[in-house]
Amino acid sequence: MTFVSILYGLFLLSTIILYWGINNKTFRLGLILTASLIFYGSIQLQSLPFLFLMAWVTFALGNPLSQTTPPQSPDQTKNLSNDQWHQVELRWKQRRRWLLSAGIALNTLILIGFKYAPFLFPGLSQDSPILASWLDPYFIMPLGISFFGFECIAYLIDVFRGAPPSRNFFEFSAYKFYFPKLISGPITRFHQWFEQWQLQRPLRIEQVTDGLWLIASGAIKKGLLADNLAIFVNLCFENTQRAGSVDLQLAVIGYGLQLYLDFSGYVDMARGSALLLGWTLPENFNFPYVSTSVADFWRRWHITLGSWLRNYLYFPLGGSRQGLGRTCLNLMLVMLIAGLWHGSATAGMNPAGFIVWGAIHGAGLVIHRLNDTLSQRWRGLAALWRSVPGIVLAWLLTQGMVFFSWIFFRLPDLQVSGWVVRHLWGHSRDAQFLDLVYLETLGWMPEQLAIAFLGIFAAMFVAHFFDRILQVQLNWHVKIALVPICWYAVLLFAPENSLPYIYFDF
Repeated sequence: MTFVSILYGLFLLSTIILYWGINNKTFRLGLILTASLIFYGSIQLQSLPFLFLMAWVTFALGNPLSQTTPPQSPDQTKNLSNDQWHQVELRWKQRRRWLLSAGIALNTLILIGFKYAPFLFPGLSQDSPILASWLDPYFIMPLGISFFGFECIAYLIDVFRGAPPSRNFFEFSAYKFYFPKLISGPITRFHQWFEQWQLQRPLRIEQVTDGLWLIASGAIKKGLLADNLAIFVNLCFENTQRAGSVDLQLAVIGYGLQLYLDFSGYVDMARGSALLLGWTLPENFNFPYVSTSVADFWRRWHITLGSWLRNYLYFPLGGSRQGLGRTCLNLMLVMLIAGLWHGSATAGMNPAGFIVWGAIHGAGLVIHRLNDTLSQRWRGLAALWRSVPGIVLAWLLTQGMVFFSWIFFRLPDLQVSGWVVRHLWGHSRDAQFLDLVYLETLGWMPEQLAIAFLGIFAAMFVAHFFDRILQVQLNWHVKIALVPICWYAVLLFAPENSLPYIYFDF
């Protein structure tokens, strides 16, 4: 069951009717958990027990982590001196830190184990072929394990920092398995989700319209645009030796657009589904391809991941509080870890390409930080970047770096990606490539495809101008009229077989 399917539409509709039809909070929470298990089980049933175990361990660790003072009875403490009580407090604080470290380490090892076991233990199949063949059907990376694990780590750290823990595993399980966000986010903190559930009000017409509009626009992004872009991108990157430089350049741009439209389309449909059930999930994209710096790009791209990296990795490393050199080192480390997280040996991905991708973004963030420091000292440099030519130059440099880095994201094998980089200029295509790819498969010439890409970029800039700058939005009457048109367009023009979401691999 995927978001862009009639089956999911019927599933969501029945869940919404049952959820709002019975005004009982326990029933509603049970329905959410049941529906979420059905949704996930329809895709990967065998992983549910393991995810339940992860959720239970996280929940169990939350209660002792929330106790900031030693759980001593008055009879045990009345005869203690101040120094003795101080020692008891120190031991308790150390125990809490050990519990937090254990929880973080467990979730991290699970991610590493599922993602990189074949890479870390390449000799398993040669040394123990019988054991390897027995484990292979069961050693499947659970869909959404990264997002699931990140939320577990965030919950433990939030509770350690003073947020109240969940007192009910039933409630915590409903949050962890909440189907709109379960597989590919957005990463949602427990306390935000739980507070919204406690304060839910009956649906308003604007809320219903916004939810349907998000689902419809997400389907357009995913089914109509991303899946059609994928046809061209896959043909080029699966035949790199036959493609010319122009084809490779178009494929890189096409993949950047495909990735954004695919992932943001998924998140739009997830947020729309959640809105119809009374929850507002965090926004995950804010027009990232209009950004004029790498730092601004990461404030707009995969926002919840960027927030997670900033709050639970960058700040604990020291952030920008320990000098410029340490700040640059922290930025590079965070992005290298982000690159490593995206890789997955179990999905046939080489982690080297993702590390290069992370290093490129880390270098971009370091250069941006150094440029900011220089701009504070030299007014002329600051004035340059505020001028119209400076803004255009900054946009070109930023997006050039971002789209160049997508090569290693899409082709993590460095031999293949390296070949593409070396042939981005001055390389002629195979004689039959034009006929087979453009004329027979796409029905478009390269020039027409380039114009279509420019049209997508132009649409993004126009949407950003009206939505973020002028703050002009469609009213609910227009949205409700456009919803069936969007769905019909997807039904009519989307490829016959909907492709898997790209971020399912991560």
